[in-house]
Order: sequence, then C-alpha cells, then structure tokens
Amino acid sequence: MTKKYLFLTLFFSVLINCNKSIPSCEIIIENGMIYDGYGKKPYKGTLAINNDKIIYVGPPKEFKSKKKINAKGKAVSPGFINMLSWGYSSLMKDGRSLSDLKQGVTLEVFGEGTSPGPTGKKGDSNYLSFGDAMLKLESKGVSTNIASFLGATSVRIQEVGYENRKASSAEIDNMKKLVKKSMEEGAMGIGSSLIYAPADYADTNELISLSKVASEYGGMYISHIRNEDSRVLEAIDELITISKQANIPAEIYHLKASRKSNWVILDKMIEKIEKARNEGMKITADMYTYNASSTGLTGVIPTWVQEGGHRAWINRMKKSGPRKRLIEDIKKELSEQPPEDILMVGFKRDSMAKIYIGKTIAEAAKLRNQSPEETIIDLIIEDDSRIQCIYFSMSENNIRKKLKLPWVSFCSDAGSYSDPPEGFRTHPRAFGSFVRVLGKYSRDENLIPLEEAIRKLSGFPAVNLGLKDRGFLKEGYFADVVIFDPKKVKDNATFDNPIKYANGVEDVFVNGKQVLKNGIHTDIFPGKFIRGPGYINN
Repeated sequence: MTKKYLFLTLFFSVLINCNKSIPSCEIIIENGMIYDGYGKKPYKGTLAINNDKIIYVGPPKEFKSKKKINAKGKAVSPGFINMLSWGYSSLMKDGRSLSDLKQGVTLEVFGEGTSPGPTGKKGDSNYLSFGDAMLKLESKGVSTNIASFLGATSVRIQEVGYENRKASSAEIDNMKKLVKKSMEEGAMGIGSSLIYAPADYADTNELISLSKVASEYGGMYISHIRNEDSRVLEAIDELITISKQANIPAEIYHLKASRKSNWVILDKMIEKIEKARNEGMKITADMYTYNASSTGLTGVIPTWVQEGGHRAWINRMKKSGPRKRLIEDIKKELSEQPPEDILMVGFKRDSMAKIYIGKTIAEAAKLRNQSPEETIIDLIIEDDSRIQCIYFSMSENNIRKKLKLPWVSFCSDAGSYSDPPEGFRTHPRAFGSFVRVLGKYSRDENLIPLEEAIRKLSGFPAVNLGLKDRGFLKEGYFADVVIFDPKKVKDNATFDNPIKYANGVEDVFVNGKQVLKNGIHTDIFPGKFIRGPGYINN
C-alpha cells in the first residue's frame, strides 16, 4: 500500500467523520444574544429547532439546517405571555393575532371572570363546554398559542343566572362539578372579575369552594379583585383569604390603585402582598403599562341596577324610581372619576359611534345639554350596550413602581387585532403593552435590565401557570421564540391613534413554525390549546 493511498484513505475517513459529527436541524438561529427567560445575563450563541422543539441552545455551534437565520445585533428570547387577553372573539374572526404577535406574544391567556366556555344551556345544541370552546378556536386556526382560566362568572351564570343572591348548597355543588370537568379539560384555574355583575354577587365562601376544586388539580386563582380604589386593601385581603383557605396560588389581575385620591395606597398594597409572600404564600400580579384603564360605563355604574342581566338592566334605568337613585350613585362616582377623564371608544350602533366616538362624557353632556349622570344613563339606553370607555385614572409614577416588582408580569387586557376596520377604536395597550416594557421602560428609562424584562414577560408567568415545557429557551422545550432588535423596539399606539403596530419584533416562531418573518405574517397558524396542569386526556 503506497503512502499516497494511505494519505487519501485517512483524509476521506476524517472528512466523513467530520460530516457525521455536524448535527442537523430544521432551523438554526445564529449570532444573536440569547436571553433564556431565567433573568440571567445574555450571551452570544446558537439556537436550533427541529419540528416543534428546541434541540440546542448554547454557545455558538455548527449545524446543518434547512433554514438559517443570522440574528447578529438582535435579541433571541422566549415568546411572551399575555396573562390577560380578551382575544378569543377577535381571534375567531382573524387568527393572525397581529397586534400581539408584532410585540412577541406567543401565548394568549383568557378567562377574566368569563371564559370561552361553558356557554349556552346544558343539553341544548348550542351548549359549549370549556374544552370544546377552546378546541373550536384551535381548529379554526390561530398563530399564537391559547390558554384560559375557567371564568367564575361563567360558572355562576350556568347555575344561578343573573340573580343577586347567595348560591345554594346544591348550586355550589353543581358549580364544583363544572370546575372539576373544566380543569380536566385543561383550564388553568379559576378566574374572577369581582367588580362586575353578576360576578360580585358571589361571596368569598363561594369563591373558596370553587378554588378548592381547582387547587386539587394544581390550578391557580386569578382575580380582578372586588375593588381597585378606596377599598382596594380589603379586596386584596379577600384574595389572600381565598388563596390561604383553598391552598391555591393567587394572582391579581392588572394591579392598580385607581383614582387620584387613592394613588398613595399603592405602597400599602405592595407591603400587604409582600408580607403574604414572605410568609410563604404564592401571591403574584400582572399589569398593563398605561395610566388609563378600559371598561364599559359600568365602571361608574353600581351593580345593583344590573341584576337580572342586560335587558332587565336597561329596562330598570328607564323607570323613574331606580333612575333617581342611580343618578345619585353615579354622581358620587364622578366626584372621584371626573367625566372629563372618561373617553368613549366603543359603540354597538354605528349612528351613535358617528356622533360620540372619541368624545369624553363631559363633551357629550355639553352636546346633549344634560348632566353627566343623565348622559351616561341615556347613552347606554340609546346604544343598548355598556359602551366601551377609557378611564384616565392612574399614576405614571405608580406604573414605574409596579414595573420594577419581581413578582409582576404583564397583560394587555384587550383583544388581539389584525388590520381592524376604519373607525375602530380601542385602548393603545392592545398594540403596545409588551413592547413598551422592552423599549420605553427597559431601554429608554433603564428601570429594569432587559434580561429581567424578558423574564417577567416569559419564564416567570410560565412558571405561575404551571407550564412545564414553555417560557424558557431550553433544550426539549417547545420552540416559541422571538427575535427582536433591542435598539428599535417601540410602541407606536397612542390614545389619539391607538391602531398602530409596534416596531422592532422581526421574527416569531410558535411551536417551531415561523409566523412572523421580517415583521410580515407568514399565513401559518400553528397555535395550540395549551392545557393546564389538571388536564386528563380521555
């Protein structure tokens, strides 16, 4: 055997072995700064995806791949979690979820008080269980993943209806059965919304009873607490009581001290929550990044007038006795929430929208030559709806204070929209709440490091929800991945012009499929119904 032959044999052998040692993947993301969701300092590295999973994340490594993305100068992070989304209905119409996707959101979580199911009457053809409602959206096609709490209001409506009374023992037993079934179908836990009718007709013991069932399945209790202004400390006490007696983790939806006279209470709220946490309780919160909330004119209307449901409410307001009482109650509310700071953004009737959308209650009252109280009542009657409004009621300094708390995650408290029609109005949080954390508050104001902002947007809420394979960039985890430019991320939506997409999020992967490429939707809908810890696959 010649030396030349031996050399060639050795050369080709080394070449073959080298090729064998280079692993393969479908997608490789190279040269980006890896933020893994744990809050650790980033590093320049590689992330590889096969099918729907991450197969490698770490220091630079060579892969043979079908698709290669150069993320130089970009951040590579886990997908973000919207802890309070109203996107179910909007996603049923258009599953692209652009307003959230362009902010890096890969999981929408529903269930503040009401949930996609159960709806309708049991036994009727239109009845939808919790699980069936969620599967209905998944099967229609959605680009983000979806999850939901079981709405305590939805459960109460099934058994008690809209009556303002305590539930009977038999009704509570039936509600508990409904919770059990829904937890086994994949609910994340129980979600309540206790400032609205008929939710606030439920007492603490009823909520404890439902939460005990959710606790048996590893779920959590999450609540729009019973008060967010002068009695907010009492409302937090109730949440802590429910958490303790039901032995269940609990979260406060969109933590806030609402109305100017109550802004100083925030420090006491934080102190109360941290005292419970220091005692070993799992109490957390989420927030949106704006100084205005959004709800119906129900925000200044007491729930006694709403008993019996929508039609009974409207009819009751037309009667002189209840109307007189209601005017006095609304007057008290407006003494703390001025009509100049209530902006109307959503109507049922086009004829009403043409006149009043974008106007404050004060402006509408002047236009109608009525008092603000009469204006509120008559507008609701004329539109036959609660009329969606924006309430300028919170402190910007309090937002900064909350944002730095390590036990607070983020939400939009809004639908997820894709190219809405001309004339559509909403709160800018639908288009900017998450990117605002990365751009305005982390980069521009340096309130928290970027790695902490990403932890609070991804890994932290994933742990709270009990997700075992999402929220982090980790081998074996589902490939929900975001690539964004830290220098360019910016929210563009304003209260005057809320329908403006965010900038800076360039590529988004959901379950390993690219749904956003260079900021453009790819017409792919790989989103899945993400089930809670109690799910049983029958």
